[in-house]
Amino acid sequence: MNNEQKEAMIREYVQHYNSFDIDGMVSLLHEEVRFRNVSNGEVTAETAGVESFRKLAKQSAALFKNRCQKVLISCFHEDQLEVEIDYEGTLAEDIPGGPKAGELIKLQGFSRFAFQDGKIFAIEDRS
Repeated sequence: MNNEQKEAMIREYVQHYNSFDIDGMVSLLHEEVRFRNVSNGEVTAETAGVESFRKLAKQSAALFKNRCQKVLISCFHEDQLEVEIDYEGTLAEDIPGGPKAGELIKLQGFSRFAFQDGKIFAIEDRS
């Protein structure tokens, strides 16, 4: 898999994410995919395996009325692709101790993707 194919796969993944197409997202993942979300230096979510990822993706999708990730910049570090992300989403429900339903969330961060066997093998989101 060359770098152009990896970049196209990530753009497809983001497109599925934005349209709440969890099956589409999962179709691009390795069976043993590893996912980690880091916010303000703290790990807030972590999964191992495609079914664990699917469960978290469904829970996360239910929190939002709409959401949009935009890839601003992408670059390769050895065999991994790092993308700078601009994120915006409107909450569908209250987050305990946090923002309320209807509030707009805006974040900037980056995601790092690793690949194996023509699939996404690892994802780390940082904001």
